[in-house]
Amino acid sequence: MTGKDVEKLDEARSALPAGTRINVTYLANEDLPMRVAASKAVKDWGFVPVPHVSARRLASQAQLEEFLTALEGVGATEEVFVVGGDPATPEGPYEDSLAVIRSGLLQRHGVQRVSVSGYPEGHPDIGDPVLWQALEGKHAALREQGLPGTVITQFGFDADAVLAYLAAVRRRGVDLPVRVGVPGPAGIKRLLGYAKRFGVGTSAGIAKKYGLSLTNLLGTAGPDRFLGALAAQLDPAVHGEVKLHLYTFGGLRATAEWAQQFRATHA
Repeated sequence: MTGKDVEKLDEARSALPAGTRINVTYLANEDLPMRVAASKAVKDWGFVPVPHVSARRLASQAQLEEFLTALEGVGATEEVFVVGGDPATPEGPYEDSLAVIRSGLLQRHGVQRVSVSGYPEGHPDIGDPVLWQALEGKHAALREQGLPGTVITQFGFDADAVLAYLAAVRRRGVDLPVRVGVPGPAGIKRLLGYAKRFGVGTSAGIAKKYGLSLTNLLGTAGPDRFLGALAAQLDPAVHGEVKLHLYTFGGLRATAEWAQQFRATHA
């Protein structure tokens, strides 16, 4: 959810189990009070807020401390998701998420777990060697500081690409739990738009396997086929601990209700 989505979360919360982790984004057009208010609403309604910390958007150490202090004040520092952020040039002293982790400020403000990003299909602006180096560096830094961590991946439509990524993560010695990014049900046109923006593959073959129609953009698609293919091939000995992270491209309520129905069907 974004800082503006408190009302939408209210509409969706009857379909969400207590303790559900809900990420709160760090967008350029939102301010600290909005982000903190959203995190507080998540906490007050019985869920676990996972506020984003966007490293390159932080203008100073003081700004990071102000944010963490405010989150701590509403009980929202159980877990944070630390990302580099969109700006090509840092707006302050933190060039990437690793710099925030190494600052020691997270633990000082009660953070108990840190999520970091992963990219099964790469990043449109960052080469694979840099991405792997970053993931290995964050894994090492979290271990050195005694902080449990989780990898949350970019979404995708290709289960084979995700499985190959998970195996590569484990071969590199990264043993953090991985939450595979999965889009909740959404309009095909919207899904393809996000895919183009984030460099996610949508070849004809991948689209067909997932259930996307490249000719009927007015339809909708959910991740059921993708999850079936993923579950059928997951091997804990090869892929480690794997969970899911749902992206709410089709809306909080639609995603929550789909998840509720999916759980009931596959119980």
